[in-house]
Amino acid sequence: MTGFARAQGQAEGASWAWEMKSVNAKGFDLRLRLPTGLDVVEAEARRMIGTVIGRGTVHVSLDLTRGEAAANVRINEHLLETLAERLTKAAARAGLQPPSFDAILAIRGVVETVAANEDPDSAERLSLAVIATLEEAVLALCAARQQEGDALETILKDRIAAIARLVEQADALPSRGAETIRARLRRQVDDLLGAATAEQLDGARLYQEAVMLAVKADIREELDRLKSHVAQVQDLLERGGAIGRRLDFLAQELSRETNTLCAKSGDVALTAIGLDLKSLVEQFREQVQNVE
Repeated sequence: MTGFARAQGQAEGASWAWEMKSVNAKGFDLRLRLPTGLDVVEAEARRMIGTVIGRGTVHVSLDLTRGEAAANVRINEHLLETLAERLTKAAARAGLQPPSFDAILAIRGVVETVAANEDPDSAERLSLAVIATLEEAVLALCAARQQEGDALETILKDRIAAIARLVEQADALPSRGAETIRARLRRQVDDLLGAATAEQLDGARLYQEAVMLAVKADIREELDRLKSHVAQVQDLLERGGAIGRRLDFLAQELSRETNTLCAKSGDVALTAIGLDLKSLVEQFREQVQNVE
């Protein structure tokens, strides 16, 4: 599910702002962008977000600004020299231009912003305050996702109810009656006999063909499975929680059974219902991609 949240804070001579954005995805992918030197904050952010969000790509960034008197810039000269040497050699072997000085400085860890004479207690208090603000942003993001989820729940319940009605209509069609099926089989067998001589079609072959026609005409199994999948979907929607992956699986099963039903259809009315079912199942499947 999608959502956006922003939270700001100030403490220990610094100010900061968290921004969080989530977009739809099949799995969970957390992408953090934090200033250097905040390892404790990063570890807690991953734990906190991973606890409450189970599906989607989540982009998280922290913009931290320290007071002018409380911040220094430090260059990791050993890392800078090592990178410059190795990258230059690699570029020469590949026949490329060596990397520019600006490009090397942009590599994470080469340039660090550190607090000047900051005591450990102050650094810990700052980290705790930043984490507390992150919690506000996470709660706001979850609220935005929940709002979208409530709207999606209504849509999904409407779609699955419409699918259930079509399945019942298919099951109640007059062409599903035993006598109607037998009459259709008689016509098909008569056509088969009319198209073949006695030498071309013996009794065993005729029996095999009749069995194949009977199997193709019977959609009882597909209807039963469709009803079972519909019931499972409705149960999941009532229970709630992180059900996106299970709904996605059931949407695939609904699509498979609907395709089989359409392939077996020998009746115009059943074909029309099957096509409507395919359309509704596809709409359901697309919406399920947005559910956590």
